Amino acid sequence: MSHSQWLERWEQGQIGWHQPTGNSGLQTYWGALKPGKKVLIPLCGKSADLLWLVRQGHDVTGVELSTIGTQAFFAENQIDYSVKRAGALDCYQARELPLRIYCGDYMVFDQRGFNALYDRAALIALPPDTRPAYAAHTATLLEAGASLLVIALEYDQSRTDGPPFSVGATEVLKYWPDLERMAESNVIDSCSPRFAEAQIESVSEVVWRSR
Repeated sequence: MSHSQWLERWEQGQIGWHQPTGNSGLQTYWGALKPGKKVLIPLCGKSADLLWLVRQGHDVTGVELSTIGTQAFFAENQIDYSVKRAGALDCYQARELPLRIYCGDYMVFDQRGFNALYDRAALIALPPDTRPAYAAHTATLLEAGASLLVIALEYDQSRTDGPPFSVGATEVLKYWPDLERMAESNVIDSCSPRFAEAQIESVSEVVWRSR
């Protein structure tokens, strides 16, 4: 999805990927990590997962292209914030929580030192030709041995194309070889109607976590 298409979806309210109560895979499989992690969440939107991770005792940084999505997160959660320019992006910093969202192009985001990554909506939002660059850029932002939790989708992409895209195990492990497949569930009922229209009966949401 191009930047303009992403922004247009936010403008039109076409954000079917948003999960108002957060992601159950995160809530089930993140628990092994001790509090105090510096967590990076690429393409975070207005995800409830941001606040859930803060409540687990982590310092959380999201990156989101859309100003609409960024501002909606703070407004909907009634979180007071300040805004400052940080290089090529705007940093929306919560005043009373260890939480911030950088608004702008993730590929020019250059803050480093993160020791945890949570990716639910970034990898699967990107077309195949841009995913290697995304993974490589992300690697430059993470400390060695960072904890990873990645949630991908698997479905018959010959029937309908993304986004969200199907990203299988071979590709996921090419980017992050130390991940372990923890669980999968069929989320077809929460997918866009176009999946059912394409006669797709199963969309597997797969939870990957570092060993």
